[in-house]
Amino acid sequence: MILDTSFLIDLIKNKENAFQKAKILDNSSPPLRTTSISIFELRQGIEDINESKKKEKIEQLLNALGLLNFDLESAKIAGTIFAELERKGEIIEAEDCMIAGIAIHHNEPILTRNSKHFQRIKGLKLETY
Repeated sequence: MILDTSFLIDLIKNKENAFQKAKILDNSSPPLRTTSISIFELRQGIEDINESKKKEKIEQLLNALGLLNFDLESAKIAGTIFAELERKGEIIEAEDCMIAGIAIHHNEPILTRNSKHFQRIKGLKLETY
């Protein structure tokens, strides 16, 4: 399962619904991963944090997860997703298309709070919390 940026942010902020979902996932067997795109998005936010303990907590969380990279096949899928949504006038952020491309390429569901954008993508498996 791919943990989307929204879930990771909510977990870092100790939001109850994310924390409860993390407890459930901790007891399940599928590997928990994130994407290089989510790392990029989180690093943008980390740079604005002055608390070293909070930065350390974020780094520990990221180091505990597996990582799926934005490779050639994922990029091809993401580009197609973006173009199809653009044609329909349903544009979403390029980063979300990239995360979706990685998920579809690896046949992994995405755990996200942002189902409104992701549900527009055909063939993408979603889980919310």
